Amino acid sequence: MTKAKCIYVVDDDDEIRSLLKTYLEKHQFEVLVADSGEAFLADFNPQQQVDLVILDIMLPGEDGFSVCRSLRTQSQVPVIMLTANSDEMDRIIGLEIGADDYLAKPFNPRELLARIKAILRRMEHTEVIEPPSTSQRFYHFAQFKLDTLSRELHFGEEKESLSGADYNLLMLFLASPGEVLTREHIAENTRGRDSTPLDRFIDVHVSRLRQRLHEDARHPQLIKTVRGQGYILTATVECSDYDH
Repeated sequence: MTKAKCIYVVDDDDEIRSLLKTYLEKHQFEVLVADSGEAFLADFNPQQQVDLVILDIMLPGEDGFSVCRSLRTQSQVPVIMLTANSDEMDRIIGLEIGADDYLAKPFNPRELLARIKAILRRMEHTEVIEPPSTSQRFYHFAQFKLDTLSRELHFGEEKESLSGADYNLLMLFLASPGEVLTREHIAENTRGRDSTPLDRFIDVHVSRLRQRLHEDARHPQLIKTVRGQGYILTATVECSDYDH
């Protein structure tokens, strides 16, 4: 028997927590709840099975943005952020710090359920993009080195582990240096679906990767925007099966 997916609901509104717990359990999910960001972070264990987090932005004490940042230092579990603010800036900030989707209050539980299922389905079918040659472990470009075995990005003495999403996007660029990658191509290869003109996720995802590459947000040099077409990696890429 397949184990039920676990959803963690973090919201200070008792009514919303109760509604979501009842509704999601009715649809065969296991549901955990917390009424504050502090309570959630204290309870959350990266080793436990939590398949998705529903996180309210307007929490007392530590807000949803702060909680999401803290969560991303220890886990890549998918996050859907909830907000009563209709300002698109909340959505952009949420995506920039690692959220996977955004839903404005009040919302229809059926829409939330559809988004949950879409994210979980995408997680199950997303395959890590492998290097063109599995014998070549290291990718050197500009002043960076990517170790495809550990998925660590090295910059001088600094190194950081890349999430599956950031690693996949970087590999997509490294596989096609000097070629323009359309937003649609990036969406198909990183999200498993087509992008739409109003979908800012791809732009935010590229922006997040640029931050990993220490790019100047106003004048990026490694990953440049080609107006009306997409993005291009300008660096020369060298591959090797040894460290140097």
